[in-house]
Amino acid sequence: MTKYLIKIIVFLLIYTYSCTNGEDNKFNIKHVYATMETEPVASFDDTVDDPCIWVHPTDPSLSLIIGTDKDENSAGLRVYDLSGNQIYETEIEKANNVDIRYGFKLGGDTVDIVTTGERTSNTLGVFKIDSDNRSLVNVAAREIIVGITVYGSCMYKNVYTGEVYAIVNDKEGNVEQYKLFDNGSGLVDASLVRTLKLPGKLEGCVADDLLGYLYIGEEDKGIIWKYGANPSDGDIGSLVEDEIGTHLTADVEGLTIYYSGDSTGYLIASSQGDNTYAVYKREGENSYIGKFAIVDGNNIDGTSETDGIDVCNMYLGANFSQGIFVVQDGKNDVGNQNFKAVPWENIASAFNPSLDINPNWDLRKY
Repeated sequence: MTKYLIKIIVFLLIYTYSCTNGEDNKFNIKHVYATMETEPVASFDDTVDDPCIWVHPTDPSLSLIIGTDKDENSAGLRVYDLSGNQIYETEIEKANNVDIRYGFKLGGDTVDIVTTGERTSNTLGVFKIDSDNRSLVNVAAREIIVGITVYGSCMYKNVYTGEVYAIVNDKEGNVEQYKLFDNGSGLVDASLVRTLKLPGKLEGCVADDLLGYLYIGEEDKGIIWKYGANPSDGDIGSLVEDEIGTHLTADVEGLTIYYSGDSTGYLIASSQGDNTYAVYKREGENSYIGKFAIVDGNNIDGTSETDGIDVCNMYLGANFSQGIFVVQDGKNDVGNQNFKAVPWENIASAFNPSLDINPNWDLRKY
């Protein structure tokens, strides 16, 4: 009997030590609270999917959250202010994922470009931000039909050449990379420059523009693939973690990059199967740091079954002065699905040691 008591005591000591010293175990999930949520969408179905964050060039408090709505009857992009109010929407078809890049040369101007995968027609939607009206303007030169049954999408900008790409994928493991360009009439066209083939179902993806990597989540296995982001980088990828299922629970969906400097920051993944978000180092071999969950607060419920996520390190006004993390909530407690936001410093301070906070590193300059 004594030896079993000793084993129990040893287990409790190890468990207590690991929880208080930031070591990874299934119990050591950091808890944070959302401080803002967007208006719910009109449909009661599973229609909200992915957000991206746009930083206003002169007044950060006027920045926007752009989200997708894939409702069959009223699909499109939804634009929200930082208080969660919907202020604009597009009238396009089933929009699944959305991404943004700054500083695209178009029609003699420099504009901010948003792309989305349109699932009904298997096309690439392209918009520019109208910063005066805080709205979106369709600038696609034509119906840009892709060669696969589009599911997920993201963007990549080579900060050294200025070339901008849209990347789409499907449920069969296919990836297509398109170079975006001005067609000479102030509209955006696209040409296919690379294809990749992965083993299983894909959706979430994100590119690290400065380090030149493309990350793609293979949903059902709960793994993240890492490729060179440039078309010339070939078709050989590696796993962020060698052992499948180490820290992620299928489905793996949203992926995003937190920039704290030119080569530092974090890769963050939505681990949908256990309603958590996994954090990896951006540099080197993307070593695992830990997990957090967004739980019920006093006024806003927690998040679950999250699809898309996005993060921004920059100052966005008083409520998000040190950055923002935005997620899709699959089960909103007071209505239809919506997006929820957490101040980045609340996430950073939940870890020991604390994660980086750098609101002065300027995304818009790249």
